[in-house]
Amino acid sequence: MTDGRPVRHVLSLSGGKDSAALAIYMRDRVPQMEYIFHDAGKELPETYEYLARLEAHLGKPVHRTSPPNSFDHWFKVYGEIIPSNHRRWCTRQLKLQPFEQYIGDDEVINYIGIRADENRVGYISTRPNIKAVFPFREDGLVYEDIVRILTESGVGMPKYTDWGRSRSGCYFCFYQQKIEWVRLKETYPDLYELAKAYEKPNKVNGNVFYWSQDESLADIEKPERIAEIKRKHEQTTADKRKKRQAKNLMSVLADFEVEEATPEGCTICTL
Repeated sequence: MTDGRPVRHVLSLSGGKDSAALAIYMRDRVPQMEYIFHDAGKELPETYEYLARLEAHLGKPVHRTSPPNSFDHWFKVYGEIIPSNHRRWCTRQLKLQPFEQYIGDDEVINYIGIRADENRVGYISTRPNIKAVFPFREDGLVYEDIVRILTESGVGMPKYTDWGRSRSGCYFCFYQQKIEWVRLKETYPDLYELAKAYEKPNKVNGNVFYWSQDESLADIEKPERIAEIKRKHEQTTADKRKKRQAKNLMSVLADFEVEEATPEGCTICTL
């Protein structure tokens, strides 16, 4: 208790597998848990469907926050320079600040879904009234456990994994692999075009920055380049499978025997 007020228990949902599994894992352990989703307004359609499915299982609503200003507002403020892993203003303005505003000055325990088999910290608030805890890491739960929790609960994996997306977050997330950009092009060509439209000379120095760092979306979508990206991805996936001699039965049954290595994303976005 602080100033007569109880400590709040808050779990931020990203629309991804790990935070969803953590919500299921903690549902009966912390009945007073508050579930919150920070809507950047650029999410995939499957994200909203997954949150609705999770709400049904949890038996309580997920509170949605909306940033006071949109992505496009901040895009102009930052000189029309798109965010990147070196310029994560999108996470700061659209995810972290709405989270801290939702918390206010209350003492809060913030539950983070980083697993025991991950070596990352991510983008977590450093405000002194917010204490981050990591139940999966503390209890030794790894990827196979997350698949088991989601499978046994009936919630399952997010539907965007059906077409090959590995992470939650905005449709133009700069942490996407090139194969994921190809899959976005094939699944949601309209969203691909919207993402491509942001790749233009910025207002600061006239340079053009790309979502995929070294390659524009206009180049990625060329037929010969798409074929090359697919070919390399298939070869990489085949090589990984050959190296895996022992496979966890639950992962195999769930058809997720290998979790692809992906660049570290923002914790509050991608769990």
